[in-house]
Amino acid sequence: MVPGTASGPRLTIGRYCLWVMETDGLFPLAATGVRTAPPAGGATGGFTPPGADSPLPVRMRPASLDELVGQDHLLAPGAPLRQLVGGSTPMSVILWGPPGSGKTTIAHLVAAASDRRFVAMSALTAGVKDVRAVIDTARRERRAGGPPTVLFIDEVHRFSKTQQDSLLAAVEDRTVTLLAATTENPYFSVISPLLSRCVLLTLQPLDEDAVRGLIRRATTDERGLGGAVTLDREAEDHLVRLAGGDVRKALTALEAAASSAEALGASVIDLATAEQAVDVAAVRYDRDGDAHYDVTSAFIKSMRGSDPDAALHWLARMLVAGEDARFIARRMVIFASEDVGMADPTALTVATAAAHAVEYVGLPEAQLNLAHAVIHLATAPKSNSATVAIGKAMADVRAGRGGTVPRHLRDAHYPGSRGLGHGTGYRYPHDDPRGVVTQQYAPDDLAGTDYYRPSEHGSERAVAARLPALRRIVRGDNA
Repeated sequence: MVPGTASGPRLTIGRYCLWVMETDGLFPLAATGVRTAPPAGGATGGFTPPGADSPLPVRMRPASLDELVGQDHLLAPGAPLRQLVGGSTPMSVILWGPPGSGKTTIAHLVAAASDRRFVAMSALTAGVKDVRAVIDTARRERRAGGPPTVLFIDEVHRFSKTQQDSLLAAVEDRTVTLLAATTENPYFSVISPLLSRCVLLTLQPLDEDAVRGLIRRATTDERGLGGAVTLDREAEDHLVRLAGGDVRKALTALEAAASSAEALGASVIDLATAEQAVDVAAVRYDRDGDAHYDVTSAFIKSMRGSDPDAALHWLARMLVAGEDARFIARRMVIFASEDVGMADPTALTVATAAAHAVEYVGLPEAQLNLAHAVIHLATAPKSNSATVAIGKAMADVRAGRGGTVPRHLRDAHYPGSRGLGHGTGYRYPHDDPRGVVTQQYAPDDLAGTDYYRPSEHGSERAVAARLPALRRIVRGDNA
């Protein structure tokens, strides 16, 4: 990478020299945390214009909505995003999406509009004083017949409740049109009064085809690498997999790989060069091929075999390869009942909590929750008694066994049911001091059938000791 004329402290890693700048995402911010653009501010609209030495993701930022990729659900004619960028309706908007999905790009497109005053600030550095200063200036401009003000706040979830409160009146009366971006769920991170005053637009992570298309565009486009190097398929696959839906990450890796190829005098970026540049080995894992099923099988069997170390390896293999964390979590929830079951009833709770954490927290942090659950499941005592029991019960149902519901168990709450004899003879278990009574619960042709056979493992040992006595009382063998 070539630092060019960038200013700021310098950090050297290996043979690369990086200039550390005060930035928010991909654009430099003023020391106060605020940047203002007057109307007709040109294509950059108040953001630092990209130069020849700007990072590749900055140079390749879409210049129009037509170049925006991966958000087709927001790009229909008349959709809020088109209205926002076109300035046809002064609506305040919150953009919610993962890193690299296009939130800052949308802000740049809004900033390029020539009929609005644009102010950008970062919640990392700005405070209530900065917000109020922008609002006061916007109010004066509005009273003087000046252009409307668009206020862009990145990482808005980092604003405190008080800082968010300071925006309410100005957004309510449209002194400013708020454009806020967040990577966190706004229903938890943005106060309800502010959320109710804005349109929430959810940006989706880019799929592999979208990331691949942008990598190819950056390789050939004059704003990018201009065809100076080519990218072979294995290297391209590696960069796409590495990105995990974050196009900024993909283009940063591509730029590093191109610099490595140039230093080696090569015109083609191969897999070895790409790996060396980003220092992440390509994982031999095809999410749609045999390796996907093989690794998943090894993962499940390692947990079933009570080997937490091997299970963690296969978990890491899937995560590094970009496997959908929700798929991993679903497999663990199934495993908790299929292979642990009653031997450790808390296993299902742990697995379900990990699945919730994947949705609530997201990667990369959710890898900790997944690892926690994997270790619990792998080290838990094992029992497949629930799996075997439901299998036997379903086999009987499919074979036509079962018959009608015994009359004393039928619903007796609707008018006329008593006259049909429903509920007659039903014994209420809580009336017996033991909490259990002699009573037939199964259909006639299945009475006395045992489906559940508890193991002697873990917590199920206590169930195994108690169940014979329960069956004797229920079936009247020794009431």
